[in-house]
Amino acid sequence: MHKLLIGLLVLCSLVVQGQKKKNAGYPIAPVPFTSVKVTDAFWGQRLKASREVTIPLAFSKCEETGRYKNFQMAAKPSEFNKVEGFTFDDTDVYKTIEGASYLMQTYPNKKLDKYIDSVLAIVAKAQEPDGYLYTFRTMNPKHPHEWAGSKRWEKEEDLSHELYNLGHMIEGAIAHYQATGKRNFLDIAIKYADCAVREVGDKPGQMMVVSGHQIAEMALSKLYLVTGNINYLNLAKLLLDKRGHTLVKEEYSQSHKPVLEQDEAVGHAVRAAYMYSGMADVAALTGDKGYIEAIDRIWDNIVSKKLYITGGIGATNHGEAFGHNHELPNMSAYCETCAAIGNVYLNHRLFLLHGDAKYYDVLERSLYNGLISGVSLDGGGFFYPNPLESVGQHQRQPWFGCACCPSNICRFIPSVPGYVYAVRDNDLYVNLFMANSAAISVDGKTVQLKQSTGYPWKGDINLEVSPAKQQEFTLKLRVPGWVQGSVAASNLYSYADKKALSYAIKVNGEVVTSTLEKGYFSINRIWKKGDQVEVHFDMQPRMVKANEVVEADRGKVAIERGPIVYCAEWADNDFNIFSVIFNKKSSFEVQENQDLLYGINSIQTQAQALSYAGDGKLITKEVKLKLIPYYAWAHRGSGDMAVWLSTDLGVVRPAMPPTVASESKIGASHNAKNIKAISDGLLPKDANDRTIPYYHWWPKEGSKEWLTYEFDSEKTVSSTTVYWFDDKPWGGCKVPENWTVYYKDKAGEWKPVETTTSYGVEKGTANEVRFKPVVTTAIKLEVKLAEKNAAGIYEWIVE
Repeated sequence: MHKLLIGLLVLCSLVVQGQKKKNAGYPIAPVPFTSVKVTDAFWGQRLKASREVTIPLAFSKCEETGRYKNFQMAAKPSEFNKVEGFTFDDTDVYKTIEGASYLMQTYPNKKLDKYIDSVLAIVAKAQEPDGYLYTFRTMNPKHPHEWAGSKRWEKEEDLSHELYNLGHMIEGAIAHYQATGKRNFLDIAIKYADCAVREVGDKPGQMMVVSGHQIAEMALSKLYLVTGNINYLNLAKLLLDKRGHTLVKEEYSQSHKPVLEQDEAVGHAVRAAYMYSGMADVAALTGDKGYIEAIDRIWDNIVSKKLYITGGIGATNHGEAFGHNHELPNMSAYCETCAAIGNVYLNHRLFLLHGDAKYYDVLERSLYNGLISGVSLDGGGFFYPNPLESVGQHQRQPWFGCACCPSNICRFIPSVPGYVYAVRDNDLYVNLFMANSAAISVDGKTVQLKQSTGYPWKGDINLEVSPAKQQEFTLKLRVPGWVQGSVAASNLYSYADKKALSYAIKVNGEVVTSTLEKGYFSINRIWKKGDQVEVHFDMQPRMVKANEVVEADRGKVAIERGPIVYCAEWADNDFNIFSVIFNKKSSFEVQENQDLLYGINSIQTQAQALSYAGDGKLITKEVKLKLIPYYAWAHRGSGDMAVWLSTDLGVVRPAMPPTVASESKIGASHNAKNIKAISDGLLPKDANDRTIPYYHWWPKEGSKEWLTYEFDSEKTVSSTTVYWFDDKPWGGCKVPENWTVYYKDKAGEWKPVETTTSYGVEKGTANEVRFKPVVTTAIKLEVKLAEKNAAGIYEWIVE
């Protein structure tokens, strides 16, 4: 009962401090994670991995990488304290505590609780008397971090991340308070928030800055709901109101123009998603029409022009940013894990504002695909970007120096129970389908709800509804867009087959009907203990096509079933998956694989694989193509993967016969994980092609570097062709100053070839060098990098 009251506190809030009125809250109230216990097989596995692997790993990394030490040094400031790392490293501590707090609600752990208290004791000692808590200044006030500036907030719009740190502190503190009822973290966060309220603003004596990296806006809005202190909401709105009016004005941080004038998602995708979530908070909590209209415009731009089929956002690694409208490359897709989490936050808030299921359709797409792909099934490996195509250059990593994605996954996965249900007056919304038991307050009365399902593999859901006493209310069941024939709430994607799915709903064995309103099937009745609601959604494999304006996906389809997007991966197919073309009339077979990738449903279909024989003839071969859920790729080693597969001969990539380069052993002065790109046979379509992999020497600058091909026997070679990668003016790679080709003679010495043509340095096109034929066992490419620049190569061909 105590935990339930804590959860209700967040929804209803307290009386506004110093005022008589109550704060309004969201039009629709989320049922907090404290009221929902997930027993689901699919999500239970994820929660178990988070509890047993991810969060312990994150805490150990906080110790190992000096995160705790920063707080300890800040508690004892000294000019001898060494200031190292990123200015946002403090947030890894806050985010990990947040995730652990969510878990402790479902899985009480006295040892973990005690450990967190010990960490919070360290954090509390680092806080300055007036509440300011930013270790990268406090630990060495005379020589703070170079990104911090000489005084508080001075570099906030650039790289200091002071408000960003505050935002994550608040988010973590609220989760900890909700889960445990303790105020030790919440009091620290309130004290820092009060400091920001006093010092940041447009009044005399204050400094008017806006967040360089947004999140404080949504966190302050949440703190307002918990405490009722209107000052927090006012500061959140001020930080948004002043955006575009302060010193920094750039698309990267969405400060290029005032937020109420914005209508396109631009810039750093994580910053953007957090800011848009904050805008949705302000829109919902204040009812400001301008904010409502602005965030609706931006959301429409995302879902109609900038959303990946996996629910990912952020097309390019240049600035980790959104691309242009309809720019959705697959292999170079950035789709940062943090951005997928931000996309969930945004769509959740817009649902709470508008009550439309289309927001949950996008949320669910991101949740089951582009978000959980960011962490391995065992909880110990992480993706920063989540591309939709790979030739083996992508593998999850055990951690990152910039650890925002792993720590964000730490806090998000355990929070999933808080997204299942919502309430408005006499309406109870069922938004996500997973086995759980919940105690929910509907119109002031407690309703016990038990959900049983095999979702996302099966489309059958059973709900047992048990009010404390007979009670009339409306149960609103989301009928997902994929059931209704809508892929992603816009015309960006559509189903390419002619299938029509249906659904059926029964109450106590009797079929009931309802007109869908905003995507919800409403059942209004007097409910009694033990009432049974049976939901059936047809669940079949579907072929999805992108709007023709999406160049990267023309002539291709993606396969999805229910909320799950599928991909083809090398481990299941003994042929080149990029050479595959679907049959014009494809049929699909669903298979249950209990022992594969923690239990999945795979999909198989007959297809054809195209290849060139050694004499140049095109060969077709009947193959059985196997598809697995996209979230589960890259668990069985490096290799090819693709979400979008060909249906048009014009875009299929027939497998090429082996070449001298592809059969060689590659050596390099700088080994990078994508080194195989130089011999993969993929050529850039133009100088700025980012859709194929490339090799680079970054962070080397101005030095002499090299690549070698070692042959398995002597070869006669007489020409070589290089496609240079150059991402200037924004990137760090530039075509080299010069380059030279060497061959290994019989004595094992490197000798320069005798060229008959010049060495070219034109980017993104064929730079062919011919030379007198040599018989050799190895050939070497020596490159002189441009001053203060690296260089890169798409492809290195030897003939």
